[in-house]
Amino acid sequence: MISSASEMEHAIREAGLIPFFRNVIPGYSIQELTKPGYWFDDGEDELGPWDWKIDCVLSGDIAYGKFLCGNKAAFATLPFYRELANWRRATTQPTEDGKLIMDYLNQHGSITIRQVRALLGVKKGAADAAVSRLQHQCLVVTGVIERVYNGPDHTYKGWQISTFCTPEALFGSDELLHTSNTPEESLAFLKTHISSLSGDSLTPKQIQKVLK
Repeated sequence: MISSASEMEHAIREAGLIPFFRNVIPGYSIQELTKPGYWFDDGEDELGPWDWKIDCVLSGDIAYGKFLCGNKAAFATLPFYRELANWRRATTQPTEDGKLIMDYLNQHGSITIRQVRALLGVKKGAADAAVSRLQHQCLVVTGVIERVYNGPDHTYKGWQISTFCTPEALFGSDELLHTSNTPEESLAFLKTHISSLSGDSLTPKQIQKVLK
């Protein structure tokens, strides 16, 4: 069971591709693998997976974003994210709002939700949705997560600010996302891997819901 940032990173690397939250596949999430008492913790010194995800993102080869289970948060090591991006990028296209965000990223390198709101002239909910769509298309990932310290004692209670960027900017170069597989082969690879995590006992519908 996960009870530290290092154990959470190990679980992500072991799974290769894993949702943050409980989903249609029993036991296949960071939430379910976390030791009881750490998922929502009231202690001052331990903030659980919500904080540990920062260390995982900083590891340098783990993608974090809303790209599994219908735009829900997930982690993927680079070999698995590469295949997911190969499939998603071939089968989806950004909206006009998405293109504006991508143009901004190509010019500036990163963007916050506040900057997305200003760029698109929308409220936070619409800005979040626009970024989520790009994450699902594997065009954008979470780049930096900063802890927010408030009050006279500069207390950190789990509040964070995220900055978004392209996978290429985070991982170094276009070559890191290159695969010799076709999009169809990448999808088959991902389905086979997810199935193998539970001893090939999953139904095609369960696997499809994860990759939705």
